[in-house]
Amino acid sequence: QVQLVESGGGLVQAGGSLRLACAASDRTFSNYVMGWFRQAPGKEREFVAAISWSGANTYYAASVKGRSTISRDNAKNTVYLQVNSLKPEDTAVYYCARNRFGRLTVRDSEYDYWGQGTQVTVSS
Repeated sequence: QVQLVESGGGLVQAGGSLRLACAASDRTFSNYVMGWFRQAPGKEREFVAAISWSGANTYYAASVKGRSTISRDNAKNTVYLQVNSLKPEDTAVYYCARNRFGRLTVRDSEYDYWGQGTQVTVSS
């Protein structure tokens, strides 16, 4: 059973930054595409970013592109999401997930393991 544990969320003022981390228990972590999603209150879960197994390729949602960076450290079985210039609309629970098909995809149905989420709240 793969376990994903997110951390790094919190309360931050608009314009600030956060770096989220997701630690995986799986020793095959480096073989998989990893993604970040978020879900705001009353809204559907949405894709944020994804990164290839090697870290060489990334893909971002338009809403965060240009102010976010997804990265990974395979030696530490950890994937990161840095979000800068935070806006109140970035407020959500952020989840990391493992993609089972090896594709940089926005479809949450293609991700098989999920973390419990970490809350990010951006005050105006």
